[in-house]
Amino acid sequence: MCIRDRYYAIYSQKNNNFVLNIKKLMVKKPVSTDELISVIIKGIDDVKGDDIQLLDLRELENTVCDYFIICSGNSNTQVNAITGSIQKLVSKELKDKPWHIEGQNNSEWILMDYVNVVVHVFQKQIREFYDIESLWGDAKITEINPV
Repeated sequence: MCIRDRYYAIYSQKNNNFVLNIKKLMVKKPVSTDELISVIIKGIDDVKGDDIQLLDLRELENTVCDYFIICSGNSNTQVNAITGSIQKLVSKELKDKPWHIEGQNNSEWILMDYVNVVVHVFQKQIREFYDIESLWGDAKITEINPV
């Protein structure tokens, strides 16, 4: 989340006089979902993630988030590189971090939860086995082909 400066006043008593102290308060501005998706896709593309798909879940009932971003890597090293690239870019550009990450121990399927957006980074054979795109077949699926 981006940080914006705000100020607040503190009145304190010093030597029987009230003193006004102005303090800087840092507040977080919400990051738009579109910005987050764009930066995540850029992070995937930077390390050559394959077969990127965006699943729009907003029209479905009882979903845990608004979007899934699904991509593949060729090895556990590339899967780790993809998630690292996403984290680094989102942190640098949007000052945000994932709420939770799962699967980093074996790096076959890493899930990154950004609350509104959940990123699934698979090794190719694991993605084919679980085929989560078909589990969410009612979602609007967009193939992403970064330039």
